[in-house]
Amino acid sequence: MSVQTERADAVPAAGTGKTGAPPPGEGQNPTRKRGGASAPYLLLLPALAATAVLLGWPLVKNGMLSFQNLNPRQLILHLTEWNGIDNYQEVLSGSDFWNVVVRTVVFTAANVVLIMVFGTLVGLLLARLGKRMRLTLLLGLVLAWAMPMIAATTVYQWLFAQRFGVVNWILDKLGWHSMADYNWLGSQFSTFSVVTLLIVWQSVPFVAINLYAATTTISKELYEAAALDGAGAWKSFTSVTFPFLRPFLWATTFLEIIWVFKSFTQLFAMNQGGPDRLTETLPVYAFVEGVGNQHFGMGAAISFLTILILLALTAYYLRTVIKQEEDEL
Repeated sequence: MSVQTERADAVPAAGTGKTGAPPPGEGQNPTRKRGGASAPYLLLLPALAATAVLLGWPLVKNGMLSFQNLNPRQLILHLTEWNGIDNYQEVLSGSDFWNVVVRTVVFTAANVVLIMVFGTLVGLLLARLGKRMRLTLLLGLVLAWAMPMIAATTVYQWLFAQRFGVVNWILDKLGWHSMADYNWLGSQFSTFSVVTLLIVWQSVPFVAINLYAATTTISKELYEAAALDGAGAWKSFTSVTFPFLRPFLWATTFLEIIWVFKSFTQLFAMNQGGPDRLTETLPVYAFVEGVGNQHFGMGAAISFLTILILLALTAYYLRTVIKQEEDEL
């Protein structure tokens, strides 16, 4: 009778697999695991440091300046005069600040509505054009978007000049002879109209290109299914296109609100907040009070209040986005 015995080297050692390798996770250095987990945070350090230096420190200095009485006398004598919340009390108790706030909100709302309407229409047009026409329109949009603000503002000043402006000349040739020497920068409404046209012209490309990119993510099968169900163009838009574009529309609208709310270059370069300071928004008002009138502490307080308003808008946007993500889950 023969007895079969197993070879000792054929029996796997305890704690090893069939191939003799240790199970996953065993034999690894805990220090190496901790180092790998902290690597993403280390990579973020340069960006956080740059943000703290370029944005955080100027914000802290501006906040400190808003609690000081800083005029030309203090600058010449190198004096630091702390006056507590006097600057904020003077700003918030005056009617000028609240008039500017209302004007800024109305100006921002009008611009954002026009930007989103025309930007959405142009974005949908891009999705339906042929390749050559789409490329031509995209080129024009990018050129308008890439033009520097000062250069674009100067062009609009030429177009709407009182004596030699192209707009007045065209209106005169079309029969509106009273517009031959019309001063577009002579009243609040006409000045805001010119600035609004400029801002909308500069902002529509961003919205249109964003929405066109969003339409490329919509499957054509959804449109085919909607067509089989008898849906027309409007029904296809409301049931297929709009639900997909809603997140992009919401995010783009919020970005445009911030961009228009803090717009300074176009308003100041066009007419320096005139006539009679009737077209000053919060950024222009802060600059005129701070640098123009040399009340630097007052200007810092106004600019800090503007930042707080923008932070409140940002908090509301983030809260809405988080709520939408929770509803989707």
